[in-house]
Order: sequence, then structure tokens, then C-alpha cells
Amino acid sequence: MKFTSFALACASVACAQITSFQHVVVIVQENRTPDNLFQGLCYGPRGDSGRCSTTPGAHHYNIQTANWIDKNSVTGVTQPAPVALANKYDLSHAHKAFLNMCDADAQGNCKMDSAGAIACSGACAGVATPQFKYVDNSKGLLTPYLTMAEQYGWANYMFQTNQGPSFPAHQFLFGGTSAPSAADDAAGIFAAENMSTTGGAGADGVAGCAAPLTTTVDVVDTNGETQKIYPCFEHQTMADIFPSSMTWRYYAPGAGSIWTAPNAIQHICESTGPGGKCIGQAWTGNVDLTPANVLTDIGACKLRNVSWVIPTGQNSDHANVNDGGGPSWVAAIVNAIGNSSGCDGASGYWKNTAIFVVWDDWGGWYDHEPPVIQPKPEGDYQFGFRVPLIAISAYTPEGYIDNQRYDFGSILRFIQHNFGIPQGSLNFADARAANDLTSFFNLAMTPRIYRTIHAPKTAKFFLKDTRKALDPDDQ
Repeated sequence: MKFTSFALACASVACAQITSFQHVVVIVQENRTPDNLFQGLCYGPRGDSGRCSTTPGAHHYNIQTANWIDKNSVTGVTQPAPVALANKYDLSHAHKAFLNMCDADAQGNCKMDSAGAIACSGACAGVATPQFKYVDNSKGLLTPYLTMAEQYGWANYMFQTNQGPSFPAHQFLFGGTSAPSAADDAAGIFAAENMSTTGGAGADGVAGCAAPLTTTVDVVDTNGETQKIYPCFEHQTMADIFPSSMTWRYYAPGAGSIWTAPNAIQHICESTGPGGKCIGQAWTGNVDLTPANVLTDIGACKLRNVSWVIPTGQNSDHANVNDGGGPSWVAAIVNAIGNSSGCDGASGYWKNTAIFVVWDDWGGWYDHEPPVIQPKPEGDYQFGFRVPLIAISAYTPEGYIDNQRYDFGSILRFIQHNFGIPQGSLNFADARAANDLTSFFNLAMTPRIYRTIHAPKTAKFFLKDTRKALDPDDQ
């Protein structure tokens, strides 16, 4: 198999440095948009201030730095202001918040002018237009992210598949759908929100097949009507279509977290019952509830073929939860892979691993790019707002900017393509996605020498961190 998206790619597999990656790592962060988190890309290391454009060419980052549309403003626009990465308020990113910010016209196209209607919680008092902020990098916390984007590949048009928060987003990232079943996916019926419960949490928390019996999730149909169901689903996931020779791992901060996607799939969880726990073989063999163990596994030459890496709340970038450690956390994982030298037959992981860093939803923050809404039946819940995506490998040209439109299904298509699985095999978002991310990789190029990404915190900090893991999302 050969990726051939770049003009310089060889015409035959024999020309390639490698024919496919042995490892794909999907690092998932939380609740940001490009306009909110990556304004620093507009100002290069040499003071180049012409790197951003809202009508980008091949070498422009599509990030808007001023005049954000705000119909609630007297002038019709709001000028963004800085906010700390570890700020002390949160914005709604529920399905209703999507509808508010989208503010669809009569044809169903998002006008993107009503982010000011999104609810704010926490220390919101005295904060003017809390939705219209960009993250301040005066302390250098974001520099690892900016370095990754500048050194490797950046997607100008990556959109979350779902129009809502983390629970459905992670279902799409792991299984291609947030529908309770394959039949529901075909009918356009999707879980649209995070959990709610009228009772106490069970032993493993409040999400998935081991949640308390009183736990529910809202599902939305093609008429926009919702109903509440127990959050335990049954359909195939990416893990189910892997060949038996493939290995996978899902690193997450808690068994009952809304971010731990496998907990909501009955044949993976095999729950002991509501309020109980997951005991299935696929669960116990592949779900790791200590995120930092990904660093241990890389060091021990135990990196699986496919890994989903979910942070603790402290390292998640989630507003009002994170402590600013997210960029360092991601850099620690990338550095561990990039500096690996003794694994995979002493060749190391760097030359045979593709890394994607993606954010699961927009977090309620403003972004100027409207999503393209899918046709029915999926169109009542797909696509959501734009989120950042960075692609990293030894075969990704420095400073590569991609202007194709992607969604979470594109990540699944890439994994399928890389491992020789027919694209769209799940028949969910992977089948509906238009592209597969192979354009970020030129396997014919000489592999790049890895340069360590400098960050305030190193892998040693995360390996020795004894703090209780916070749930990365709460709405």
C-alpha cells in the first residue's frame, strides 16, 4: 500500500521509504477552535505576520484574528481579547449551544453570528463577551502546540462530526457514530448530549453500560425531537474490524468517563449491570485507565498498532478544568515516539508512526468558519464546528497546510487505509467522510530527523504525577 497524494511520490511501492505505518496514535484534546487556540500561528518565529488569511492559499493558516461576527454587538462585530488557557469559566458546548452559535438561515446554512448566546458558567461575572476570546501565550504554554503545527501538518478545515459535546464526539472518534445501533445511524438518530442522572453515581461513574440505572442520554432524530435512553449501545467499532493480528489500546482517565468511548459499547464493556463495572475481555485487554501509561508503553516497546490517548482533565485544555498542562502532555507523547530508538527491531517508532492531535469539540468558543451540513438523515446532527488537527510523522513536510475538508470519519478512514481495511467498512462516519488524511504523508520522502519539542513539563512530570485524575468534561 502506498500513499500517493504528493506530487513527488513515486509511481510504485518500491520507491517508498515505507509502504504503510505500523502504528497510528490519535491524541484527543478538549474543547477548542482554531480561532481560539491557534492565533499564535499567525506570527511566525521570524516575525512574519502574513501567515494567516480568511481566504487561505496553500501557505496560509485560516485563522481570523479580528472582527469576529457578533449580531448581539452594536457594531455587528466583536474584537477578540486574550484569555488564559487555564481560565476559570466554561462555555456550554451542548447541542443547543451549537444551534445558538450556528444561527442557521432559511436554507440551513450557519451564519456563525450568535456565539454570544452561548451560556457561560463559573467565574463569568465581569467577563465581557466570554465566548469571543483567544488563548494568551505570553507565558509560552501553547508553544509546543504551535511548534507541532509549524513543523508538521495543519488542517485548515477539520470539523467535529457531531453538533455537540464530548460523549457523542468520542463515540464518533472510536466507532464512527453516536447512534445506539447501526439501524439508528441509518435513520439519523444520534446520541446528542452528555449524561444526566437522577441518582448517585455507580462504582465506575456515570457513562456507558455500567452507569447507574437512572442515567440517561438525549438522542435526537431527524425532526429535531429528543428522547432519553440508557447510554449503552450495540454496534461495531473500529476495534471490531481490525484483523486479528492488529493490536489496539484506549488510554483514558476513568472507567465511567464520558471520554472513555468503549464503556458505552455493550459487547466491549460486558457490564455486570447498572451501577456495576465493565468486565469484558475486549475491555480488560485493551482499555487502560491511566493515561500516562502510554508513555510507559512507548518506553517499553509496547506501542499498539492503533492507540487512542485521552488526557486527564488537568491536561485536557477543557476550560475551567485544565491547569495549562495540555500542550506539555501532548509534547511528551510526541517526544517519546520521536526519540524512540530501540523498538520495532531497533529502528525506533519515529519512522513508522503516524500521530494525529485532534480536539473533540469546539467548547463554546467562537470560530469564523461555518460547517457544511450533511444531507438528511445525518444532516440534523452533522457536521459540527471546526476543531484543530495536527498531523505528525517523519514523512510530513515541514509547515504543510491542508485545505481539504475533514471530520472524525476522515481519521477512521486513514486508519482503515493504512492497515489495508476497506475504507468505509463500518458504514458510519467513515463511509460518509470525503477524505482520509493521506495527503499529510509522503512516504517516498527521506524520513525527517526528529527534533525534540520543548515544553514546560516533560514526560517525567506526567509519569510521576499522583494527582487524582479529573473528569475531562462535565457537560
